[in-house]
Amino acid sequence: MNRKNALAAGVAAALALGSVTMLATQSTAAPRPTAAAGASVDRPGAGFKAMTADARGEAIRAAGRNAAATARELGLGPDERLVAKDVLIDADGSRHVRYDRTYRGLPVIGGDLVVHLAGNGTITGSDLAHQGAVRIAGTTPKLTAADASAKAVKHAKHVKKAKAGSKDSALVVYAVGKIPVLAYRSTVTGEGETGPTSRQAVIVDATSGAALDQYELHQSVTGTGNGVTVGQVSIETTQTSSGYTLTDAAHGGTIIYDSYNSPQSNPRQNARAFSKTTNSWGNGTSSSRESAAVDASYGLAKTWDYYKNSFNRSGIRNNGSGAPAYVHVDTGLLNAFYDDDCFCMFFGDGSSQNSNTPVTTLDVAAHEMSHGVTAATANLTYSGESGGLNEATSDIFGTMVEFSANNTGDPGDYYIGEKLNMSGGYMRRMDNPAADGNSLSCWNSGAGSVDVHYSSGIGNHFFYLAAEGTGAKTIGGRSHTGTTCNNDTFSGIGKDKAAAVWYRALSTYMTSTTNYAGARTATLQAAADLYGANSQERYLVSKAWAAVSVGTALPDPGTGTPTPSPSTPTPSPTTPPSGNALTNGSFEQGTSGWTQSDSIITNSSLQPARDGSWYAWMMGYGADAIESLSQSNVAVPSTGTPKLTFWLKVSTQESGSTAYDTLKVNVNGSTLATYSNADASSGYVQKTVDLSAHKGQTVKLEFAGTEDTYLSTIFLLDGITIG
Repeated sequence: MNRKNALAAGVAAALALGSVTMLATQSTAAPRPTAAAGASVDRPGAGFKAMTADARGEAIRAAGRNAAATARELGLGPDERLVAKDVLIDADGSRHVRYDRTYRGLPVIGGDLVVHLAGNGTITGSDLAHQGAVRIAGTTPKLTAADASAKAVKHAKHVKKAKAGSKDSALVVYAVGKIPVLAYRSTVTGEGETGPTSRQAVIVDATSGAALDQYELHQSVTGTGNGVTVGQVSIETTQTSSGYTLTDAAHGGTIIYDSYNSPQSNPRQNARAFSKTTNSWGNGTSSSRESAAVDASYGLAKTWDYYKNSFNRSGIRNNGSGAPAYVHVDTGLLNAFYDDDCFCMFFGDGSSQNSNTPVTTLDVAAHEMSHGVTAATANLTYSGESGGLNEATSDIFGTMVEFSANNTGDPGDYYIGEKLNMSGGYMRRMDNPAADGNSLSCWNSGAGSVDVHYSSGIGNHFFYLAAEGTGAKTIGGRSHTGTTCNNDTFSGIGKDKAAAVWYRALSTYMTSTTNYAGARTATLQAAADLYGANSQERYLVSKAWAAVSVGTALPDPGTGTPTPSPSTPTPSPTTPPSGNALTNGSFEQGTSGWTQSDSIITNSSLQPARDGSWYAWMMGYGADAIESLSQSNVAVPSTGTPKLTFWLKVSTQESGSTAYDTLKVNVNGSTLATYSNADASSGYVQKTVDLSAHKGQTVKLEFAGTEDTYLSTIFLLDGITIG
C-alpha cells in the first residue's frame, strides 16, 4: 500500500537532526543548495519570483494539466483527483504547486498537498496533509443530509439556538484522522462569540452521526476596535463623473462599503460604496461614518504593500484582486472577521466594552486580510493546533504590517490590539502571551484543545523570540520581556528574516493539518532554503522553538556541538519521565523521540488514549499494509530483571483465533513478542516483555504492524516504559 513519496526516507533523515517530526504533515522536500557552514544566503521575497496575474494563471493551468500524472507519481488512488490551487516559483526556477484533492467528486477535507518540483519539472518532494491514497468503503451515506444537519445542531458547541437545514449539509471525505471516512460538512448558525448570527462548521460521520470536528467559520478578532488611530494619512480613491469613491485602484480595486448597520447574517444587505463630491474623508472621530472607512482603507492598502514589497505577493489570493471591505456592520458589534466564501472583510463599530470604538485599527485590518492569505495558501484548519497556527499567522503579519507602515500614531510593537480601548490595554502580547491570563506561552500536550485565540500564543511567542531574542526591551514605546520556557538566552535573527521564514513555511510547506511540531519542521526547512542549512538563522529558529517547548535546538553551526543546556533548566514536555529509559513513552509530547513510518502518533478523538490525550494508532486499513514505530539508542537497565511494559488495545473486524493481522515487538531486529487480531479486547490491557537478554545494552525498540488484504485490525499503544 503506497503511502509515501519515494523520497521520504532519505529526505526525512536529512531533516531529522534535532527535530520533531510532523504529526500529520510529513515533508519530503529535497534539500536545496545551501551555503557553506556558518555562511548565510539571504534570498529576498522569501525566495519567490514576482509573477503577473497572467503568468500565475498559466502556471496554475499547467499544474492542472499535470495533475493526473502527479497523482500517479504520488501513489494516489484511481478515484482521487488533484485540483491545482496555487503555484509559487523560486528564483532558481523551482516550483511549489498546491493542490486540493477530491475522491469520486467529493471534496477531501485534509486532502490538500504541496508538490515541490525542480526547474526541469522533476518532483523533488511533497507535503501531504493526509499521507498516501484515500480509501473509503463507499460514497453512499447511511444518514441523509437532513439527518446530518440535525446531528450537527446537537453537536454544535460554539453557538446557542443552533439551526441547520438539509441544504446546509454536504457530503465530503474527512481525511484529517488516520482513516478517511465519509462525512457531512454542515453549516450551523446561531448565537455565538461572533454575534447573534454566528456560523460554525460541524463535521459528522455520514454513518454514525458522530462529531468528527467543529470550528467557527468567521476567523475573527473578537473584542477589537479603534476608529481613529491612523491620523491624517493619504489614501487611494477613484474619481468619477460626480465625485470620488473609496475604490483603491492601486491595490486591486479594493472598495470600502458602508454596511449601514446591516445585520451580521447579511452584512451587505443595506451596503453602499462610500462616495462624495470632494476627496477629503472623515474627521478623525467616530462622529463621521467616513472615519472608520479611512482606517480600513489605509490598513488594507498598507497590508497589500507589505505582502507585495516583502514577498512579491499581489493581494490575498496572489491574483491582483482586492477583497471588498464593509464597515459599520450590525449594531454594537465588537468584532471584525474575514469570510473566504464571499472573499470579504467585515468590521463592526465596537460596543460599550470598548467605548464604541470602531474595529478598524491597522493591526486588525492586517490581521483579517492575513486570514485570507492563510486560506489561499496552507488553509490551516480553524481548530486544534492548526487553528492556533492560523491565528498566530494573522497576529504575526498584523504586527509586521504595523512595523512596515511606520505610522507615528501607531508605532510597531508586539502587542495585538493595543489601540482598541480595551480594559486590559491590549488583546494579546507576543512577547509574553500568558500575561493575559488565558494564552499559552509554552507548548503542552493539551494545546490542541485550547481556544485557537489562546493556543496562538505558542506561535506568537516563538516568532517574537526568533525575531528579537531574549531579554527585556522597549519597542514602540512599550515594554517587552523576552522570557523563555527553558531559561535559555539567545539573540534573534530580526523581524524581517523571521517573517520571511514564516511566510515561506506557510506558503510552501504547511498544509491544512499542520500542528506545532509540523510548523517547526516547516520553518526549519524554510530557513534552510533562505539562509542555508548551516546558517545561524536556521539554528536560532530552532532555539526559538525549543524556548517555547517545541522540539530541541539544533547543534550550533559555529562549533558543531549542541547548545549547552541552561544552568537551571525548567522541565519541559520533552523531558523523559523519571525512571523511564524511553523518551516520551506516553506520547504526550507528540512524536518527540519516535520514528514512525506513517502518521501513527496522534491525539485523534476517533480512538481513545489510555492516559492523557496522545497514543499510537497502528494499522486499521482493511488492506495490505505495514507500519513501523521505533526508537533507537534505548538504554536497557543493567541490573535486576529489565522489562518492557506497555498498554495495548486491539480492535478487529476479524473473527476466530487465526492470526491474520499482527503487531510484533522487535529489539535489535529480533522478535520478542507477537500480538494479533486474536488478542482483541474491549479496553487497554497491560503487556510485559522480558528484556533480560539485552541487559545493559543500548537497543533499537520497534513495534512492527502487518495487515492482510481483508478485514481491519487496529492496534493502539500507550504508556510504554522500560524498567
